Amino acid sequence: MEEKSSLICDACQARLEEAQVQFRYLGKSFWYKAPRCPVCGQVYLSAELVTGRMADVERQLEDK
Repeated sequence: MEEKSSLICDACQARLEEAQVQFRYLGKSFWYKAPRCPVCGQVYLSAELVTGRMADVERQLEDK
């Protein structure tokens, strides 16, 4: 797993910073901390986050 503090934005070459990020799915929104570029706002989503926590939230929302 990559060290989050070493992630660099490909577009801006700025170091990503941990930030609260809003995600939306099926008309619902939720907040989660993720690495984000302080310059352009691009968010880094790790495979672990996408296949883990986000997949769990998607399943929960789809079951409602």
